[in-house]
Amino acid sequence: MRRRAGLVLLALAVFCAAMAPTLRWYAFPRLAKIPPNQYQETVLEAKPATLLDYSTLRAEKVDKITIIQTLKGNVEESRRIERDAGRDVVVWDALAYITGPDGKMVSKVPERYIFDAYTQDPVHATGESVDGDPVRREGIEFKWPFLTEKRDYQYFDAQTRTSAPIHYEGTRTFRGMEVYYFEQTIPWTRVPMPKTMPVKIPPEVIAESGLSRWYTTKRMFWIEPVTGAPVNGEEIHKEELRNAKALMGRDTVTVFEGHVKMREDYVRSVGEMVSSNRLMVLMLVSYLPWSLTFLALLFLALALWLEARSRRPAPEPDAAPVTPPV
Repeated sequence: MRRRAGLVLLALAVFCAAMAPTLRWYAFPRLAKIPPNQYQETVLEAKPATLLDYSTLRAEKVDKITIIQTLKGNVEESRRIERDAGRDVVVWDALAYITGPDGKMVSKVPERYIFDAYTQDPVHATGESVDGDPVRREGIEFKWPFLTEKRDYQYFDAQTRTSAPIHYEGTRTFRGMEVYYFEQTIPWTRVPMPKTMPVKIPPEVIAESGLSRWYTTKRMFWIEPVTGAPVNGEEIHKEELRNAKALMGRDTVTVFEGHVKMREDYVRSVGEMVSSNRLMVLMLVSYLPWSLTFLALLFLALALWLEARSRRPAPEPDAAPVTPPV
């Protein structure tokens, strides 16, 4: 019985020892992925801010500017692209909708972001765009990879339609959660005019006057490293119209300037969502593999102990008492 139990324990030890690396190195890269139908909404605010009043063509101080950013998974497009790409692909139809203090639209910029569901690397396919213009992304946008590393990444800037390094600036604690802090500064760069604005300026007028739009920003992200999800994001943002004297009477006009931050209720909801997803990822990469490794060692120790006990020589029977002769 001891030898049979030892063999069973040995088989369990081998099974657990094989499953531990299988979960970490085989199952995790295939199970941890972004769902194609994900929907997420985030509200950011700049309080106070400077905003161009198109009725007077003057920049004015306002109490608040609101940016509503939505990410909506396009399942139909994902399936179409997957047939050619041969891998799981996520298509996000994103929209940045900006409103002034009166709730009226200032501008809106749609995007289509196509990326690998597991690695978050961009996938180049028809439809990849920003504000209707075809683009070819390099690097990440919106989300970092699972198990984010302490290093710089290439981050795509939708305004300039280019990628630039976003720098790892250290590990910090954000509301009790350990996060990686990343920072990127885009210097003053000429960028295209938004296609949707309160006032439509004909392209020929822009060409004749030489009017141009310029932009700079300091972008900051607090990233939960296990899931690669941002738990907070901020931008110190400024936009100008230059060579504007012919149309506005001044050479340079501020279009928008402010420190954009996530609204408090969305910071809380994003933190709760990231915490629950973090637990699922940790189950695959840490908790289950280490638990199986511990069980494998325990079963092996018990099997060896039973084997050792089964090999001990049986005790010799006591000698019969000698009867003295009569």
